[in-house]
Amino acid sequence: MSSSASPAATGSASASSGATSRIPNVVSIAGVDPSGGAGVFADLKTFSALGAYGCGVVAALTAQNTHAVTGVHVPPTDFLRLQIDTLFADVAIHATKIGMLGSAEVTTTVAERLAHWQAARVVLDPVMVSKSGDSLLARSAISALREALFPQAFLITPNLPEAGVLLEQRAPDTVKEMYRAAERLRELLPLSSERWVLLKGGHLPGNALADLLFDGDRMVELPAPRIDTKNTHGTGCTLSSAVAALLPQAEGQFRPVETAVRHARQWLLGAIAHAGALAVGSGHGPVHHFHALWKGVRGCRRSYM
Repeated sequence: MSSSASPAATGSASASSGATSRIPNVVSIAGVDPSGGAGVFADLKTFSALGAYGCGVVAALTAQNTHAVTGVHVPPTDFLRLQIDTLFADVAIHATKIGMLGSAEVTTTVAERLAHWQAARVVLDPVMVSKSGDSLLARSAISALREALFPQAFLITPNLPEAGVLLEQRAPDTVKEMYRAAERLRELLPLSSERWVLLKGGHLPGNALADLLFDGDRMVELPAPRIDTKNTHGTGCTLSSAVAALLPQAEGQFRPVETAVRHARQWLLGAIAHAGALAVGSGHGPVHHFHALWKGVRGCRRSYM
């Protein structure tokens, strides 16, 4: 997929002013993980690796490493609103990825400002729990997520436990159950326009996994092998940001959403497979966002130092 494709505006007042840009501008509205494996930092790496210019709005701060989240701080919503408004007033944003929001107040603020700016291609990853099992979203925020933010989302990317919470049911644990969950999740999105569900099956038991991509009409089953590694910190953040980076670049291609998702998943599989090349912490390490770009980097480094 070429990164030089001209991003087309799809209803965003901000994006329309930059429709001729050769490189799409993509923003992450999410939390900060100091270890760099998830959240805004991981999203910016993903955007850069996939040919998009990355912007970031900080919705929450965490004290976090590869083992645990030891603290969460949510900045005032007035400042969050100021971040979004200042950015969108100046920069043509061609896609928006939303990750950890933390609270109901933050969630409704983000929803309100995205509606104001008519944000295009909003990819919503409903982050609720970290890889270490720590809660990243207050229970009181779940209804705000469904009622305020889902109407702004072009594509949502829940994993199986998140799907269970959103649907108020047991999490699916078979592909057959995933089909029904994907259908019900699509019913939570506006029915009058094109919207998508990418239901991630990484929590399925066994050695094979499958994701489902559904727009209310066509269900696409996307199988993949399970890679034997503990370095999977931030995979959900990374996949959703990869899709956000690629959606503007896939515009005009045959089945652009499916194309973007397939490319994003293939790239993420490479990032997981090469995660062992990194040595970041001793818990669940991050994926290797730059696995396709850092080949031979040690040799290059020696030639400059």
